Amino acid sequence: MTDYCAGHQLQLLEGAREFFASLIADVERAAKEVRIETYIFDFAGSGARVAQALCDAAQRGVAVFLVVDGVGTPKLPTPWAAQLTAAGVQWEVFSPLGRWGLLVPSRWRRLHRKLCVVDGQVAYCGGINVLDDWIDANHGPLNAPRFDFAVRVVGPLVRTVHAAMAQFWWRLRAVRKAQQVDLAGAWAALQEVVYEGRLPTPPQLQGAGARAALVLRDNVLNRRRIERNYLRAIADAQQDILLANAYFLPGRRMRRALILAAQRGVQVRLLLQGRYEYFMQYHATRALYRPLLAAGVDIFEYKVSFLHAKVAVIDQFWATVGSSNIDPLSLLLAREANVVVHDAGFAGLLHGKLEQTIATSADKVDFLKHTQRPLMQKLIDQLALLLMRGLLLLNGKRY
Repeated sequence: MTDYCAGHQLQLLEGAREFFASLIADVERAAKEVRIETYIFDFAGSGARVAQALCDAAQRGVAVFLVVDGVGTPKLPTPWAAQLTAAGVQWEVFSPLGRWGLLVPSRWRRLHRKLCVVDGQVAYCGGINVLDDWIDANHGPLNAPRFDFAVRVVGPLVRTVHAAMAQFWWRLRAVRKAQQVDLAGAWAALQEVVYEGRLPTPPQLQGAGARAALVLRDNVLNRRRIERNYLRAIADAQQDILLANAYFLPGRRMRRALILAAQRGVQVRLLLQGRYEYFMQYHATRALYRPLLAAGVDIFEYKVSFLHAKVAVIDQFWATVGSSNIDPLSLLLAREANVVVHDAGFAGLLHGKLEQTIATSADKVDFLKHTQRPLMQKLIDQLALLLMRGLLLLNGKRY
């Protein structure tokens, strides 16, 4: 059961340019604490401004905690690692790959969520890494900015985000100390005083405000929580489902839910990645198009640049913005975080942005053309899907 609470001010941020401007401004105002988690922290371009803001905050006495993922950010550049440490920023790399890398199945369990809390007063959640909109790690400079979203939150939910991040931090530190056979350090990390009690209570906005909830996915208590929120909202849909997702490889339950919604007359539209990025995601996704198209689901492919968004709007009232793709890596393995919103104003704004993108920057997939693709292309798509399922079985997962 998802616990929604009212009294939130939500700001939808499109792309790294809007996100960084807002984030840096909040960090520059920080007086006590900044916590940030991200999959990728690229210190080139705009990312350098974020890193400098963290250093500046730490130098004026703000407690700054940074966690990056060991695949997305295998190591911090030596000059920046030294600068962050000298400034007083406390930082950790989650689950470094080690000698065998991703050949070890357990290493597929990544930190993919993008969260930030400043002074316990404002939180951020979304799909945007600390990475310039115009740079792609595998493909170099882009001709157009990456398409993605984040949400800035003021209200009671901030305390929930802060508690999740603080708990994750001290567990990380405790595990690292234990691995170093520093039992005293591990015990100290477990006893670390989290800052939640020292920070002021997030403001309760006048009036009802937007209703929102933080929905986490981990490998302990919240294994299917994000997927269940999607499934419940899709099952309840009456008019319109508009979903944009970078890596779309839904399991049987999700596919069936979308098909049933379309068959009962709900307009179902998917805005998906149209440019080749990774072999398995690109081809395996297309292996699933046919039954969706046959049921009346409209699929649009975004080709102007790379689509990295993980958002959805249902009946222009339910909306989500977060880090979770609708694929097995996000829904079964990675740590993810989404904000789910019940608010017509916020949902309407996101819906309008997605509508405009479909109208100006996406190509609709034609059912006949898709089914008449060359046989070799269909075989490659099926091979990618089988390969993905086989790799999941190594992790003990069926999808």
